[in-house]
Amino acid sequence: MFAAAEARSAGYGGIAAVSRATGIARSTIGRGLADLQATEVAAVGTVRRAGGGRRSLVEKDATLLEDLRRLVEPATLGDPMRPLLWVSKSHEKLAAALCAMGHAVSASSIPKLLEGLNYRRQVNRKTKEGSRHPDRDGQFEHINEAVIALQAAGQPVISVDTKKKELIGDYKNPGSDYRPAGCPHQVNVHDFVDKELGKAIPYGVYDIAANAGCVSVGVDHDTAEFAVNAIARWYQTMGRERYRAADRLMITADGGGSNGSRVRLWKIALQKFADATGLTLTVCHYPPGTSKWNKIEHRLFCHITQNWRGKPLTSRLAVVELIAATTTKTGLKVRCELDTNSYAKGIKVTAAEMATLNIKGDAFHPEWNYTIAPRSNK
Repeated sequence: MFAAAEARSAGYGGIAAVSRATGIARSTIGRGLADLQATEVAAVGTVRRAGGGRRSLVEKDATLLEDLRRLVEPATLGDPMRPLLWVSKSHEKLAAALCAMGHAVSASSIPKLLEGLNYRRQVNRKTKEGSRHPDRDGQFEHINEAVIALQAAGQPVISVDTKKKELIGDYKNPGSDYRPAGCPHQVNVHDFVDKELGKAIPYGVYDIAANAGCVSVGVDHDTAEFAVNAIARWYQTMGRERYRAADRLMITADGGGSNGSRVRLWKIALQKFADATGLTLTVCHYPPGTSKWNKIEHRLFCHITQNWRGKPLTSRLAVVELIAATTTKTGLKVRCELDTNSYAKGIKVTAAEMATLNIKGDAFHPEWNYTIAPRSNK
């Protein structure tokens, strides 16, 4: 405070001069000046007494908080007593609704009132998984034991799934990337499918032990034949070389989609793949509502999405190159190829065709866990 007094008496440049002379930091002298000002104000007696000033809105209006709580609290849809049930509860709308109820309040007062009610803006949180199958945990344990056993025997284990279909063209891609200031990438206003470019359908095969992925980008339909062809492509380009002595292959997949546990064509196509390669296929499906636990989701697909964030997928080649360029610090490598084949939809598989399968269900949930052996070994 002494240094502050000297600086103030010196006038303009006093803080710098006193700082050089005393070695006291300028910020410290600045705080001293503030303390001097506060001391002088207190001495004059201009500080309001405790409890001075206007009363708060809550003190003047006893029902204000309760009416505000009724406006913002979760309510049953269709309740006629909730005037803001179907609209966003902005500060302006809340204030207008309260004024209509006879309260004198402005939009600038709403945030403080909501804080007093312990209300905050909340985003949706994904926690509900739908109906929980009683054997869900048991299936997880079954898959885990099978994976450990096959990996210990040197046999390949892969996780498969179809990534979200992507529009090809100048369309907005979620996320952001660095560009010169004020120069965002210009994309189409509407996301109408380009009939010439169509969509990209990435089907991924993730080798769990090798931390490597193989993605086939389809351009036609996401069918079981397309899915098995992607698995066959992985085996031909990566799996056969890596697992030369393998005679079994374990596939972990979701319970629905083109590789669903109830899809007959999926099993027919797998049987053809087993016959062609001589591999015995062990297939395990995740229980309903648990697809997010499939390893390919959080070990491959999430990194692909991160790699192409904010980049419009302007061509099929761009999709292939962006997927193939995906890497991680843990050593993830991805191979990606375009699959231009056509795959018919709505193929019916008869009971007679199913009877020709060399398939055997496990004792534990055979609809989820089964083995398909080459028919030449029967």
